[in-house]
Amino acid sequence: MEEKRQRTTIVLFSGEMDRALAAFTVANTAAAMGMEVTIFFTFWGLNIIKKPGGAHGGKGWMRRMLNWMNSGNARRLPLSRFNFLGMGPWMMKRLMAEQRMLPLEEMVRQAKQLGVKFVACTTSIGLMGLTEGDFVPEVDTFAGAATYLGEARTAEVNLFI
Repeated sequence: MEEKRQRTTIVLFSGEMDRALAAFTVANTAAAMGMEVTIFFTFWGLNIIKKPGGAHGGKGWMRRMLNWMNSGNARRLPLSRFNFLGMGPWMMKRLMAEQRMLPLEEMVRQAKQLGVKFVACTTSIGLMGLTEGDFVPEVDTFAGAATYLGEARTAEVNLFI
């Protein structure tokens, strides 16, 4: 009889580099340990899976302005503290390279290779005036909170980052 794999879900709400690094470190470690892992990207966390160049459209001036102000992607994320107009992320990337730590973009690719499932929140996408075409092809599913809760209710580990 096949043993049921343990499951981990992560809500990635933050679009900040250090928090995204923490989420992907946990996700990749759990997947490497044989766990099923789902990351539910919502609100600013959607920046991690947005295509480079960002979306600047959307219906109405507020959505266009929001997308202009929030034009990040996995390569262009601020730090939660000590951002210093972009100097903090630059220093963090240099220190990561010195420690032979993978950059976030590589951690995202590694997660997909390990079978981590990416779910983009349709409610946040609609609110921000984004479309499914604004995201990297690694996104597995576009779904709402009910889909996340369906997975979380049977998972052994649930994190909110």
